[in-house]
Amino acid sequence: MIVFIGLAIFIAVQPNEYSFSRNRVIKAPKSMLYKKVNDFKNWPDFSPWIEQEPEATLTYGEKSFGVDGNYSWNGEVLGEGKMTTIAVEKNKSISQHITFIKPFESQSDINWTFEDTEEGINVTWAMKGKQDFMTKMYTTFAGSIEENTASDFDRGLFKLDSIVHADMKVFSIKVNGVTEHGGGFYLYNTTSCKISDLSDRMQEMMPKVINYALSNNIQLAGSPFVNYHKWDEANNAVMFSSCVPTTEKVVSNEPDILTGQLNPFKAIKTTLKGDYINLKAAWDTTMKYIPENGLEFEETGPNIESYPTDPNNIPNPADWITEIYIAVK
Repeated sequence: MIVFIGLAIFIAVQPNEYSFSRNRVIKAPKSMLYKKVNDFKNWPDFSPWIEQEPEATLTYGEKSFGVDGNYSWNGEVLGEGKMTTIAVEKNKSISQHITFIKPFESQSDINWTFEDTEEGINVTWAMKGKQDFMTKMYTTFAGSIEENTASDFDRGLFKLDSIVHADMKVFSIKVNGVTEHGGGFYLYNTTSCKISDLSDRMQEMMPKVINYALSNNIQLAGSPFVNYHKWDEANNAVMFSSCVPTTEKVVSNEPDILTGQLNPFKAIKTTLKGDYINLKAAWDTTMKYIPENGLEFEETGPNIESYPTDPNNIPNPADWITEIYIAVK
């Protein structure tokens, strides 16, 4: 009897509350991570518990994301419960509440935060709740809630990292075929550099042309584009111009911003949907398509890469659109 009384006292004096968190730095756009976590219909992709019982029954509420979004589960391994989102701060935090029904009743609060760091987005997954006597008794023999759950949080964050990066790598290449490019006036700057330096130089040059047009209230006639004048892989050399199309001829008052005009030309158009790292594959596909379909290259070009998508507004690289126009005879 004394042993049981002592055990009961020991259980009773255990902490009335618990809290713990796990975090992982993920190199992905913050908005993508937030969106993935914010919609419960995405949870089967990264939930470590659903992974343990994929055949469990999942039921989504009328709303699955944002405040009042919810879902419930029922399974032999998972037990029964429900989770509801109670507060969100877009791209910054998500607060949720869990009600466990089986194997025993309890409630917990979940909080997600998404913080910028130099290495990426620090995603923190935290859990806290109260411990009644039955919960204290369970944890006395089975280990603390953190000991039993933290490894699942680590697994979930690892899976979140993996699926978001998989989403970012999706791409497609479509050769649209022969088209007539309308040409037109444009502003540009131009340079030669190593192919290996192309991306850095382009990121340096294109904003200068765009900012010049915007600061001078120049009306644009389409998407920014690059015109490739020379591509020499053997010598790691490229000559190109960073351009913005204008509705009329504009005479620049800056020496490094020039005015050009493209005459209409016949071209093979290819559309890349995906990260710019896939541009080489898109170009290779187009270059192969031309002779295979009885067409001839126009040696003097132009060879254009157009960017309808603003990456600042569309964070997922898988959704970026690039249009390639290679002049043919």
